Amino acid sequence: MKKNKKVLIFLAKFFVSYFVLFSLYSWYLQNSQKTTPAFKTATITTEVANQTVKILDFFGVTAKAEQHNKELSVKLLIDGNYTARVIEGCNAISLIILFIAFIIAFSGPLKKTLLYILFGSLIIYFINLLRIAFLSVMIYRYPEHQEFLHNLVFPAIIYGTIFLLWVLWVNKFSTLKK
Repeated sequence: MKKNKKVLIFLAKFFVSYFVLFSLYSWYLQNSQKTTPAFKTATITTEVANQTVKILDFFGVTAKAEQHNKELSVKLLIDGNYTARVIEGCNAISLIILFIAFIIAFSGPLKKTLLYILFGSLIIYFINLLRIAFLSVMIYRYPEHQEFLHNLVFPAIIYGTIFLLWVLWVNKFSTLKK
């Protein structure tokens, strides 16, 4: 029975924290994205696109981000060519919420939990920026592999990162297993 109690506590902490964070994020999206009078993506999505351009510029790639005028996305252009688009799902916030809910469910000491949430979220955010930049360049250079790159390779990078962060947390910092 004690083992079932731990599982139920884990599930309750996970779903409550996920629901609260996702509700806050949904509220943010409703209040920051606009479709009239013109399309405007949420600030965080626009920032992800702009930061991706800065990364590309740092590596010598001529890039530009501009709000798409027919949908809620930001177009990424490389050498003036529309190469990729950044949509709400590309900004990694939903994945960071999932990451945080898991860490809360497997919580450890408060200070370690909060620091791990902070640094883990920053790692996920930065890896995501690198992933978008790399994906944009790869699609620009190898457009015939766009589906493979976008649907398989690049999700593996971000989900793999999150999984490794979870494993590290459970094995090194969480008190739930003890």
